[in-house]
Amino acid sequence: MAGRINEDDVKAVRDAVPIDAVVSEYLQLRNAGGGNLKGLCPFHDEKSPSFQVSPSKGFYHCFGCQAGGDTLDFIMKIDHLSFSEAVERLAGTAGITLRYEEGGYTAGSSGRGERIRLVEAHKAAALFYMDQLDSAEAEIGRKFLAERGFDQAAAAHFSVGYSPAGWDHLTRFLRGKGFSDKELITSGLAQDSRSGKPIDRFRGRLMWPIRDISGEVVGFGARKLRDDDNGPKYLNTPETSIYKKSQVLYGIDLAKKEIAKTSRAVVVEGYTDVMACHLAGVTTAIATCGTAFGGDHIKILRRLLMDNATAEVIFTFDGDSAGQKAALRAFEDDQKFAAETSITIAPDGMDPCDLRLAQGDAAVSGLVEARTPLFEFALRHIVSRHNLENPAGRAAALEEAAPIIKKIKNIGIQHESAVQLAGMLGMRDEQFVVKRIAQLDRWSRDRGNQPQQQRRGHSYEDIPAPSATPSGPALNLRSPSHITERELLKLALQRPALVSPAFDAYGMDEFTAPPYAAVRQAIQDAGGASLGTEDYVIRVREAAPNDTVRALVTELVVEAIHAKTVDEVYAGVQLVQVRLRAVDRRVHEIQGTMARLGPQAPPEQLAAVQEELWVLQQYGRRLRNRGAEGL
Repeated sequence: MAGRINEDDVKAVRDAVPIDAVVSEYLQLRNAGGGNLKGLCPFHDEKSPSFQVSPSKGFYHCFGCQAGGDTLDFIMKIDHLSFSEAVERLAGTAGITLRYEEGGYTAGSSGRGERIRLVEAHKAAALFYMDQLDSAEAEIGRKFLAERGFDQAAAAHFSVGYSPAGWDHLTRFLRGKGFSDKELITSGLAQDSRSGKPIDRFRGRLMWPIRDISGEVVGFGARKLRDDDNGPKYLNTPETSIYKKSQVLYGIDLAKKEIAKTSRAVVVEGYTDVMACHLAGVTTAIATCGTAFGGDHIKILRRLLMDNATAEVIFTFDGDSAGQKAALRAFEDDQKFAAETSITIAPDGMDPCDLRLAQGDAAVSGLVEARTPLFEFALRHIVSRHNLENPAGRAAALEEAAPIIKKIKNIGIQHESAVQLAGMLGMRDEQFVVKRIAQLDRWSRDRGNQPQQQRRGHSYEDIPAPSATPSGPALNLRSPSHITERELLKLALQRPALVSPAFDAYGMDEFTAPPYAAVRQAIQDAGGASLGTEDYVIRVREAAPNDTVRALVTELVVEAIHAKTVDEVYAGVQLVQVRLRAVDRRVHEIQGTMARLGPQAPPEQLAAVQEELWVLQQYGRRLRNRGAEGL
């Protein structure tokens, strides 16, 4: 068993992989000002970005849920890794060979975490399957691809492979790579047989590797090729610690940058549809993996689309009844998107793969452009179920369709849709429909004013918005004293050279908020702001007495300093204000002491108190007149 990872190697890993590069693998980041970046937090659901990253400091912090830390903390939290697993993961990315305190350099599986081992097994399996696609046995798989318009280059681009029909080809291959039978079973790549020995789960099938948003292979989708295969048409990896079908989107690793760039995502139904779209130039195409599009998928897309007002999600479904049901299910989640949702249905019930094969690449891109707003599709579906030849049918259609329009976020589109619905229903009085929908809006607002426990159901809007600036106990962000103390601590953590060496002479009692005093103590315990080394902030976080103070340190590191120009003048003002308030508090205390002593107090005691009062008053006067020079 390998021992503790060498501290110098841990530092090398932290320095080698920029935090913004790591975080942007999971969500879109935009400029937040002050050198920081912002995005939608991956650790809790939110509509507007409160998650900030400081590339210069190497830290992140969410002002909504308080999650924060450095690059390693982020990887540990988002991928559920231990500390050593996170270090090993990033070391692999950076090409750094780790040394362990016991046993020297390590190789192979000793001491590696389960998740990393399972990911490594899947990576090796993907390469094995790709190599097998060139075998004579895989001719049937190559033919399947060719018949759908995919050549060898296309297969290689999407890492498509083939699983041999024998019982244990992959199992024996992975054993040779050092993986244990237990790891193969746990990964879902193998399964127990009647003999008690593991056998390959996938045999004689075309294989698509399923990657998470960071690009790691976490599972496979396997397509049936032979009539004597009694299994399902598509067989996916079972649920494992690294593969959860409700939380992965096929093609997201290839599409994420273009989704973030164009603020558009195209959701299709299968692996070959994703391939067809990408090859036709629609490089924002993704698909679910053996499950309906749901809430966890929405969260992934929202983090890429962020809060862009022009963002759009386009669903492509077959024109059959199953496709229509899928579209209506998608519409039920429409309000969970920070984006407009649309639908497009190919002619003659063709999917994008069939359409590309029949009519070429232009037809696929044209299909996407010919989209219809999802709410309009839902309206037409509702109206089609009613008899519009009589007043009762038209009234019933209106009552069912009106709530659909009421849900539309854009008020202008809501009004136009009301007019459009009146036309669908054959109602000449358009204003009657508009007024009916307005009545629903008023009812909804009245309902929203009820206590939450009196309402039926629960909507996305019921979730309380996170506080913009959550803080520890005894913090009052409207207090001038606390505001200044917070600014001074941010300077001490982010720009220590501007406040050194004066800051290191400040006592804990000069910070009136206990959490700020605790941060000041942590800075002192770490060696002081004058230390200013590369790992200065890391040392302060390690010196924090508990997770609450540690989280506040990270928050102060990431939060922007409230000044257009952060220089010695601004730093001097904060230093003076904190010290001056401390002096004034002490003056007030001494004046109270003198009042309590009275004129009958012993002369020597009274003289000592008067002398301290005089010194403090002179010091306060010097600070007011000379500013930072008076410190």
